[in-house]
Amino acid sequence: MTDLDERPAVRRGLHRAWLVAGVTMAALVAAAGFRSSTGALLEPLEDDFGWSRATTSGAVSLNLIVYGLTAPFAAALMERFGLRRVASLALALVAVGSGLTLVMTDAWQLWLLWGFAVGIGTGAIALVFGAIVANRWFVRHRGVVVGVFSAASSTGQLVFLPAIAQLAEGPGWRWAAGLVAAFALALAPVVWWVLRDHPGDVGTTAYGAGPDWQPAASTTGGAARLAITTLLESARSRVFWILFATFWICGWSTNGLIGTHFIAAAHDHGMPQTTSAGLLALIGVFDIAGTIASGWLTDRVDPRKLLFCYYFLRGLSLLWVDLLLGPAVHPTLFLFVLFYGLDWVATVPPTVALCREHFGAVRAGVVFGWVFAAHMVGAGVAAAYAGWLRQVDGDYLLAWLTAGGLCLAAAALCLLIPRRASAAAQQAAL
Repeated sequence: MTDLDERPAVRRGLHRAWLVAGVTMAALVAAAGFRSSTGALLEPLEDDFGWSRATTSGAVSLNLIVYGLTAPFAAALMERFGLRRVASLALALVAVGSGLTLVMTDAWQLWLLWGFAVGIGTGAIALVFGAIVANRWFVRHRGVVVGVFSAASSTGQLVFLPAIAQLAEGPGWRWAAGLVAAFALALAPVVWWVLRDHPGDVGTTAYGAGPDWQPAASTTGGAARLAITTLLESARSRVFWILFATFWICGWSTNGLIGTHFIAAAHDHGMPQTTSAGLLALIGVFDIAGTIASGWLTDRVDPRKLLFCYYFLRGLSLLWVDLLLGPAVHPTLFLFVLFYGLDWVATVPPTVALCREHFGAVRAGVVFGWVFAAHMVGAGVAAAYAGWLRQVDGDYLLAWLTAGGLCLAAAALCLLIPRRASAAAQQAAL
């Protein structure tokens, strides 16, 4: 049988970039599947093993932090060894890590498997992976593609979370973990077969590229050295620290708080776990539309203004969400779910655009890797903080208020980002 490399998609009327985008989104969905399962598995694990909320939240926090800190080094590894190798190995690691949870017996094993194995595997094929693919394979519609890739995390939540919640209540949480492991294992060879590192590897150019288009120069040197060097160089820029801080708050208010504790918080107010899991999945449904729309807007609107609106409105919504939770789903709670879904990771396309604009195409992936690391460290801190508050106060009220105030602060920070890097600064970044 002829290898896929020898049959460019152009001959069939479909640019190869769209095949690469499809398999990239599938990988992002697989990575998000186990990430979204943690919120639905907290209480089943506690009931099964007798662990405290601090223990399970701590494992989630470690997962989020490792997940985030992996991103810049994974971006450097992709620059050094290629997207194809890193993504395939990452999916295999996710499958191994989630599969071994089926036989764990002690809390340290939960921390090891959730925290490190799954954290590293999912971190290597997180949003940074999607940003690099979009930058390499697309010129036209790049913002929309980044939006689609960002929405893939919510698609994973949409696809897996209701099934995971049902399995956890029925046959047991081990069936839920096994579902994610099987999906990741099945996808790894597909990624290896379809994904390629550069358009030139299959004799084509990036989608929408003009006749004078040239791919960005590849970086050289070790992956760790590239990641650290990029951090040290980027840290001289005020823009980097603003993006770092705002994305830290973004992670706090999404994966760390809502993604980890929304199901448990709703259950505290009398809502069945399957109902709250359905609402969290519904957030994922709306996020698909919201993030794609954000990508479309990023191609047309100043990304600084978009970030200000996203963080400001998110902060207001978090200040009153505790009043909406109850045994049943009321229209106002549904309105919160609708808005939060549209706003969930709508911040990603404008943040990626600002990384590229201020730091150049060559380093944008690694720079965004560090910014994304801040996102997940913020999420990890929030997961532990909210779990601690729940154990001490018996509710999540202060956690909601803290997140709301931080989002309003992030909106103010976005106004301090310069309009555009100067030509000299862009040349220096390149």
